[in-house]
Amino acid sequence: MRTISGMTAGVLLAAAVVAAGAVVYLRTTHLATGEHPGAIETRLSRLARRAAVPSEMRGMSNPVPASPEALSEAMSHFADHCAVCHANNGTGDTEMGRGLYPPAPDMRLGATQALSDGELFYVIEHGIRFTGMPGWSTGTKAGEEASWRLVHFIRHLPQLTADEVERMESQNPRSPEEVRQEIEEEQFLKGAN
Repeated sequence: MRTISGMTAGVLLAAAVVAAGAVVYLRTTHLATGEHPGAIETRLSRLARRAAVPSEMRGMSNPVPASPEALSEAMSHFADHCAVCHANNGTGDTEMGRGLYPPAPDMRLGATQALSDGELFYVIEHGIRFTGMPGWSTGTKAGEEASWRLVHFIRHLPQLTADEVERMESQNPRSPEEVRQEIEEEQFLKGAN
């Protein structure tokens, strides 16, 4: 009769513990998004994300020169494409951002600001599985440059001014209802003249 080696038994035991942990996790959370992730889940997801980013990307520096023009373009892009989840000021405090699991991060804080330029670029381009963060890669040089400009803007978030937030608000997408109301107001004012 063949016996199981100590190493094989250890691997089987580890697999059983992981499987049992997964079952307990699924049964206790029901994969519902109503609560914030715990400290262990947050730590594990950050470690997994870091491990998933190719090492050559982690060490990349931003090839797009920082300039007022690059920051302005990125600010407009962020207001139009990113603020619905991340808020104009990067807090993630929007209806959409709070409803994600995990919630959209406050990108002004250390957890995001400590990421390298290459890591931020990778997240923008490729997204993060099991979160609401999609990948935005267009596969074009222009798309990559836009993502690198966004890296500059993310770095700028902790110093964002109230005037910049106000300017961004005018660039946020509007709902069809808001557009309809604006048209009605314009028509009313034209008729009143």
